[in-house]
Amino acid sequence: MPVNPPLTRWILPRCDAAAAEALARAAQVPEIVAELLISRGITTPEATAAFFEPTLDQLHDPYLMLGMREAVARIQQAVAAHEPILIYGDYDVDGTVATVLLKTAIERLAPAGTKADVRYHVPHRIREGYGMQTNILADAYEAGVRLVISVDTGVRAFAAAAEARKLKLDLIVTDHHLPDEDRGVPEALAVLNPNQQDCPYPAKDLCGAGVAFKLAQALLEAAATTDADRERLRTKILPAFLKLLAIATIADSVPLRGENRVVTSIGLRELQNPVQPGLRELMRLAHLDPATHNHLPYTTTEIGFRLAPRINAAGRMDVASDVVELFLTRDTARATALAEKLNALNEDRRATEAEALAAIEDLLAKDAALPAPLLTNAAVMVLDGAEWHRGVIGILASRVVDRMYRPALVITHNAHGEGDDDAVEGVAHGSGRSVPGFHLLDALTAVDLMEGPPLFTRFGGHAHAVGFSLPSGMVPELRRRMELYAAERLTPETLAKEINCHAELPLERITPALYKWLTKFEPLGLGNPTPVFIARGVRVAAPLRRMKEKHLKLRLQQGSASYDCLAWNWAERADALGLAEGSMVDIAYKLRENTHPDFGGGLELELCDLVMQEDKN
Repeated sequence: MPVNPPLTRWILPRCDAAAAEALARAAQVPEIVAELLISRGITTPEATAAFFEPTLDQLHDPYLMLGMREAVARIQQAVAAHEPILIYGDYDVDGTVATVLLKTAIERLAPAGTKADVRYHVPHRIREGYGMQTNILADAYEAGVRLVISVDTGVRAFAAAAEARKLKLDLIVTDHHLPDEDRGVPEALAVLNPNQQDCPYPAKDLCGAGVAFKLAQALLEAAATTDADRERLRTKILPAFLKLLAIATIADSVPLRGENRVVTSIGLRELQNPVQPGLRELMRLAHLDPATHNHLPYTTTEIGFRLAPRINAAGRMDVASDVVELFLTRDTARATALAEKLNALNEDRRATEAEALAAIEDLLAKDAALPAPLLTNAAVMVLDGAEWHRGVIGILASRVVDRMYRPALVITHNAHGEGDDDAVEGVAHGSGRSVPGFHLLDALTAVDLMEGPPLFTRFGGHAHAVGFSLPSGMVPELRRRMELYAAERLTPETLAKEINCHAELPLERITPALYKWLTKFEPLGLGNPTPVFIARGVRVAAPLRRMKEKHLKLRLQQGSASYDCLAWNWAERADALGLAEGSMVDIAYKLRENTHPDFGGGLELELCDLVMQEDKN
């Protein structure tokens, strides 16, 4: 893609030095650590201890969630009466993990010598799409099901809820997506969603599997009637559930604060002992085998970039029900076969993504060479192709946004699915990603209501990510309306990339002791970001080394301190800047440890941004 570096701003927060000094003294932590804690809302020694040592005691009471008592009572009734129960899932990591957690919990309720009849349906991304379908509910009713529980979906499933009422199916919705502002939530026996109106549950940022886990927690706690049962629940069963929940929480990119931080922290520790054969085999293929892994516990980066894509690949490229079977089976041979299938699907996904990305790069390069570029000059980039696989268009949109730093909609006109009527009828499918300050779902809502016929046959999402479908012939009109809408709302200031930095930290002040404290902030992610520091007047002390054509390794020196610095996707930009040995620069950076078995053992930097000193005003 054309190099189009955005205007960047380094944001340094104002720090209350007196408060940081007081917390550092009271909690016995370095002052720079106290500053980081205060920036995360941690202001007391007690909160500091809870932050650094998450425990199960920090989990909220599941009955704080609106609808929990009704849901628990109905499930207990169904299990006692040996009723068939259908769990209606979703095809991503969050939805498949939620299905596994809830099915496992309900099955544990069955009286000794009996087995609960818990079925599940995970939709096909292409043939069915997202959300509950009325025909699946009708089929479930014909099969004898009278209780349906949705996971990671359903909060806007008004048609499905109406069909359930018509069929006299009891419906329990568990979801985390935002309800419809005007219509509220569907009419159901119970709706579990911390974001619904009047729900007092304090953790509003749970993923879908997190909401399903709270229902599972309530069911399991109700079933633990003796001290021995309760002790086993706390020490064995709930921690085992958190292994998978940690993966879903990381994969769904929800804020890692509060209860999410607790479940992720405990889950990452528990992943050091992957008892389930499917999980164990998938971790081995992802090079996360505890027996050979060179450091523990695992990090959110490792789970998010190695394990989660292999799980997601099933829903993107084939059938996500394989994931549910993988995590439920106790047959080692079957687990190995399924894990190898997911690993192969992920390789297919990567190849498919790379092919489509190359096509997009070629498309943008040709457009940029035109006298009046249509795509590269657009405020919102609307890209469409006839052969892009529908399972990867969301990833492609993210890649475009990362490179061009503008909202992007990526559309395919090929559904890549046997029997998909949309492909025959000329319905295009799209996925969009945005930048901070531009609410993408609001944008789609607005352009759909502009003068003229409605654009979309279906759309939904939130501020940063959307999915939609529309007639293929309406794509030019979508592009026109998005440009009109964005012209009034996207300014250079909106498109300026902000890098939130913690403090200025010259390279000479970096120590192993400081890095050890920084590792205690794991699990890191949205809501609990990796600290970013600034160092000014740094010299490039050696020739630039290219890695895989697009990455760089720099040797940076400041005073008596020098460190290697990894600069991901910086090769083209460095050429454009004229960066070379001897250049004097200011850098925004993260501190990391190189754990590569051949080159590990030392601290290094990861470049976030760089400014040539001679370019400063």
